[in-house]
Amino acid sequence: MIPPKRIWHIVWLGLGLWLTSFLSINAYAHEVRPAFLKISESQTHQFDVTWKQPVLGGKRLKLKPIFPEECVVTEGDISFGSGTLAERSEISCDLKTGRIAIEGLERTLTDVFVEINYLSGETRREVLKPASIGFDLESQSSARTSQYLWIGVEHIIFGWDHLLFVIGLVLLVSRKQIIGVATAFTLAHSITLALASFGLLRLPIRPIEILIAMSIVLLAVEIMRKKRGKTGLSIEKPYLIGFLIGLIHGCGFASALSNIGLPKGTELLALLLFNLGVEIGQFVIIGLFIILLALLTKINFNYRQRTEIVATYIIGGVAMFWVIQRLSDYIVYT
Repeated sequence: MIPPKRIWHIVWLGLGLWLTSFLSINAYAHEVRPAFLKISESQTHQFDVTWKQPVLGGKRLKLKPIFPEECVVTEGDISFGSGTLAERSEISCDLKTGRIAIEGLERTLTDVFVEINYLSGETRREVLKPASIGFDLESQSSARTSQYLWIGVEHIIFGWDHLLFVIGLVLLVSRKQIIGVATAFTLAHSITLALASFGLLRLPIRPIEILIAMSIVLLAVEIMRKKRGKTGLSIEKPYLIGFLIGLIHGCGFASALSNIGLPKGTELLALLLFNLGVEIGQFVIIGLFIILLALLTKINFNYRQRTEIVATYIIGGVAMFWVIQRLSDYIVYT
């Protein structure tokens, strides 16, 4: 007969394997990166259209700009960059009435920046989301600076790599250190994002994604080392490690952002609000996970220990899957 303690171990291990498989399979589908639709009037009622969207896992998202019915769309060329698909075309209409929408946006977690520049000097900006996939041209612009704040929150909550890293920090460092380490991570994240926003940093996205995944694997290893009573640089100097890994993670979103671009004139404010949103999102996740661990401690301390071990294996397992998946692009089959 299997002892009850062993049964619990099997249950926890099974749960961990299931969650690892689930997150690994669905990670790319939930990665948060923006798309950008830029429309510029070149001559009266003639517009040049540039549509840029992220390419995740080597696959393009099924997103398509939809213009008012009276607009005549001239198909243009399509090009692939580093993690980005760019499509250029032309449309003919006054673009003052009707509706612009992004077909398929409701099935993603992607935000779309829209910028329309008219010959008159008028500029209209919108931020479209899965819950609001279009806007009427006759209405006033609904773009609000506060939307960039929520994009930053989404970047943490729905960005699996950053989410797993933040949870890993809770498991690695003490409660006194966690806020400082998370802030160091955000500060480093902000530096690379700022460099990208102002065109000073352009890095290929795929190698950065591999480094991000490897940094999460390293974090999981360090958590297990700590549980076994061992020490290391990440345990002795968590602020430095949080900062250095923050630079790497920031490069991921920064590279995508530099390829997509941001509407002109909003870069600095968008950057500040985005980073504030990242910080808020981190604190929310940290607070919820600390509360969960505290509740488990009150119920049974062994439950907490098992939860931490399972969570660590999930973090390491998913990240290792990402490493292999992302390295596969560089493997040559014969």
